[in-house]
Amino acid sequence: MIDSETAPHNQGDETDKRLEAVDSAFEQIVAGLEKARPQDDLCLLRAAYEFAREKHCGQFRRSGEPYITHPVAVAEILAGMEMDVQTLAAGLLHDVVEDSSVTIEELSQRFGSEIASLVDGVTKLTKAGMDEFSGHSPALSQPQSPQEEARFKRQQEVIKKASNLRKIFLAMAKDLRVMVIKLADRLHNMRTLDAQPESSRLRISEETLRLYAPLAHRLGIWQFKWELEDLAFKYTEPEKYREIASKVAQTRAERQEEVQEAIKILQERLREEGIDAQITGRSKHLYSIYQKMLKQELDFNEIYDLVALRVIVHTRNQCYHALGVVSALWVPIPGMFSDYIARSKSNMYQSLHIKVMGPRSKPLEVQIRTYDMHRTAEFGIAAHWAYKEQGEGGRASDQFERKLSWLRQQLYDWQNDSRDSSEFLRTVTEDLISDQVFVFTPKGDVIDLPAGATPIDFAYRIHSDVGNHAVGAKVNGKMVPLSYRFRNGEVVDIITRPNGAPSRDWLALAKTSHAKSKIKAYFKRLMHTESVQHGREILERELERLNLDTRGLLKEEVLRAIAPLFNLPNEVELLAAVGRGTVPTGSVINKLRPDQPLPQKGVVGGRGRADDSKLRVSAGDVENVMFRRSRCCLPIPGDEVIGYITRGRGMALHRKECPNLRHYELNERERLIPVEYTGSDNQVYSVLLLIIAVDRTGLIADVGNIFGEMKTFITKINTQSHRDRTATLFISAEVKDVDHLNRLFLAIRRLPDVLDITRAIGGREKQP
Repeated sequence: MIDSETAPHNQGDETDKRLEAVDSAFEQIVAGLEKARPQDDLCLLRAAYEFAREKHCGQFRRSGEPYITHPVAVAEILAGMEMDVQTLAAGLLHDVVEDSSVTIEELSQRFGSEIASLVDGVTKLTKAGMDEFSGHSPALSQPQSPQEEARFKRQQEVIKKASNLRKIFLAMAKDLRVMVIKLADRLHNMRTLDAQPESSRLRISEETLRLYAPLAHRLGIWQFKWELEDLAFKYTEPEKYREIASKVAQTRAERQEEVQEAIKILQERLREEGIDAQITGRSKHLYSIYQKMLKQELDFNEIYDLVALRVIVHTRNQCYHALGVVSALWVPIPGMFSDYIARSKSNMYQSLHIKVMGPRSKPLEVQIRTYDMHRTAEFGIAAHWAYKEQGEGGRASDQFERKLSWLRQQLYDWQNDSRDSSEFLRTVTEDLISDQVFVFTPKGDVIDLPAGATPIDFAYRIHSDVGNHAVGAKVNGKMVPLSYRFRNGEVVDIITRPNGAPSRDWLALAKTSHAKSKIKAYFKRLMHTESVQHGREILERELERLNLDTRGLLKEEVLRAIAPLFNLPNEVELLAAVGRGTVPTGSVINKLRPDQPLPQKGVVGGRGRADDSKLRVSAGDVENVMFRRSRCCLPIPGDEVIGYITRGRGMALHRKECPNLRHYELNERERLIPVEYTGSDNQVYSVLLLIIAVDRTGLIADVGNIFGEMKTFITKINTQSHRDRTATLFISAEVKDVDHLNRLFLAIRRLPDVLDITRAIGGREKQP
């Protein structure tokens, strides 16, 4: 919903007439369904209409029309797409939750869980829901000036919009009808956009061109795509729109005469060949004309293919027969033939395209397809439910599900590869508006990829295992490197080996978010496995040192029982946390043997940044021991620490995980002593962090934003780029305690490009 008002309007004769018109429009929808889809439950549809009419009573659009005109118009668009009755009912109800006190639970009770789920998918988020879906977007400070207040509102609007879109896409991944409803909703709003303020018209139109029209294209819904583009073009480039519309109108009569002549000639020739065909002229839409002028730097007068002939026949064989007739009738233009029947597009589009020199020696495009192909070309994924409802589910339904599996995977990848809703919006927009290249599998299946895509993108589109074990590729039968950039129409065969594995270099070569997501997941799993093994080794060594039952205490069920005490789901994550250093070894040992707790820590006084000279620890019965935090491991409150009695410099505190401490245990055990050590809430302590991430522009800024969100001060940062396209960040920061540090770790790990983060430990300290 983008334009409802609840302020009272005159409820006189004019409103009554408008409501009567709405009732009549709904009855026309029902009458059409009774003929076209007699098996549908029209009682359910009538109940949905009455419910929506009641809940929207007293609500009006900016145009002054009763608000119920909008959901009825959405249902009419969906009926034109031959959608099932559940989708039409959801279209009628799509705004009742947002605009009234109705809940999803109430809709589920009244109309069933299927319809309620569709409505929920297109319903905008509440404030609480937005917080859940927004992820970890940058924290916005409260405005202190009019300029800051304006910036604050813009940021909040972006986060809100992105969160709502993310929710819709998640619902769409489960049921693609959600997006069909959303597109119908957007289409009617675009048709009635004149009632909006100028600023809103521009903003909504830009969003339509950036997101919704490309989505309609991906879903194969040509009817939605062209109208959304032309309507948005009208508001984003009004002068260009009027100029092109005027020139198209001026040449319409001449073009119509040419088209009718071509249709007559072709119709007679096809009839002679015994082919029953429907031939129409299809005008190029205004936005596509504008885009062609921009991309090819052409003047309007240089564009000759403003109209194409569309030939619709009954069978696939007749398509190729008709192609032969066209080729014999007019001279084909070299390189201007595409067979999308043998190798259909990924959005299910099928047709033969050929460009010829027409009857007046001007270029003429001819498109040839069957009636079923035409239906799919116009309706896209919407045709899927039409097939199901008409009992043609079986093979046709399976084909649609297979064709659309890539789209569902793309939707989940967009979700998983974005740390917050703002990044999600950026990723989706970049993927949707990028130019595409179409390549083929050896079996002839078409794969669409962004321009500049490589065999790595192709391999991961086929399957994650294919990508993870790819070692090379053949293009048109010739070996090519994995860095090869595809061209349209190439046949690609991926070569795999059981011992093949991704390289970090691939992150720079991959173009699609899907491939990048899978590569990052591989390295995160690899590092996770190494952390688990390291954590187990650390615990084994410590338990052996304490003469405890190593085998018994490290059983899966024992570790699983204590994992929740550290806010971890299971024993594997506990071992990984120990291996990364985010959970102190001593704390785990303490929970494993609760009958022999480790010493409790005391309090360190002071305010602000920690000053070792002002801190106090206790060693046994001795207070105010002269000590310092060792610079090799920089222990902080919450760490398990051991004191090392130096020669003439008091006590040095070491974390139990510190390699230097293990050296002292072997060679100078008598100098080690347990100590009590905690900190004050008013102090911060320096720690050194090591972050390994994918090297890219903006990485440091994104990491810095996380530190800002966590109110963590960075005192020093060094970076190092590596040949494998990764970067190492050494960051010195100030934290309050281990809990603060653990929260920081979790936030940084959510960055999609971060592969690992640990506390850095320096070399062995030199003792005087």
